Amino acid sequence: MGLVLYHAAFGFTSAYRRMIVARDVSDVRAQLLMLAIATALFAPALAEGVIFGRSVSGAIAPVGVQVAAGAFMFGLGMQLGGGCGSGTLFTVGGGSIRMLVTLAAFIAGSFWASLHMEWWVSTPRVEGIALGDTLGWSVALVLQLAVFLVLSEILRRWGKRTEVAVDRPTWRRFVTGGWPILWGAVALAILNWVSMIVAGYPWSITWAFTLSGAKIAKFLGWDPTGVWFWTGGFTEKALNSSILTDDTSVMNIGIVLGALIASGLAGRYAPSFRIPLRSLAAAIIGGLLMGYGARIAFGCNIGAFFSGVASTSMHGWLWIAAALIGTWIGVRLRPSFGLSNGS
Repeated sequence: MGLVLYHAAFGFTSAYRRMIVARDVSDVRAQLLMLAIATALFAPALAEGVIFGRSVSGAIAPVGVQVAAGAFMFGLGMQLGGGCGSGTLFTVGGGSIRMLVTLAAFIAGSFWASLHMEWWVSTPRVEGIALGDTLGWSVALVLQLAVFLVLSEILRRWGKRTEVAVDRPTWRRFVTGGWPILWGAVALAILNWVSMIVAGYPWSITWAFTLSGAKIAKFLGWDPTGVWFWTGGFTEKALNSSILTDDTSVMNIGIVLGALIASGLAGRYAPSFRIPLRSLAAAIIGGLLMGYGARIAFGCNIGAFFSGVASTSMHGWLWIAAALIGTWIGVRLRPSFGLSNGS
């Protein structure tokens, strides 16, 4: 995943920014292709609840205020921070020192939100709605594929770029990078499906940030006793276990390593330690917003949007709608922090 993200430069943050600023929709349309392939791959497995003998479940979460608020924060934060959940990891692996700052703030914000989760879960919401369970998986699959097709056509007509180039694969390009965005879209859809087979659930990123933040806080003297989110069940067990027993944490490490390898193969690993103060401030603010937002929204652009929509969960659709509003505001705030709105 890290290698694919780096070699295809598959980012959500810049894709939405180019759509808003320049009406360049090519990368967003590639995301729709990725979602369509993933939905088609997920549907048979989720309909049966089993694939290759492994029990699997989709990324389903409640639909409500906390998802909308969290996704809005995340959309705003990723434009200031300079990357989304997956984008932060692969750019860190690629040698970006600024994104290390964003990642640190991301972890801090995610842990911070965990301390408030008892309040957020009391806000208005409807329990998870999966179209596959509600309408039947065949109907849900056809419906979502039709929606992707319609959205892609609307973007094609509205956008300034109407075609996405598909270049002939070469072994050299496969190794050194510069992949067409469509290569990344297809590969990530398949890899998310593989993730579901291996882990039993689709690709997720930001839970690992919450867990890392809590482990660091505990090491520094924080006492989780009586904290709602960290009392009982999966979260308490994870907090008291090695981070290497957590699938999401191990996958995140793998993404960073994959991107590190990819940047080395491409000859582009060149960390820079010069970060303007305004840009540094944006990285910290953006990271905090992304971390807090992702925790209360049950995930980021990967866990909530990509995996959620591919699982036919309505919270994934709400997530992207709210995130795009936050993104629009974030794009307009970027120049105040000395950040360009170019590609």
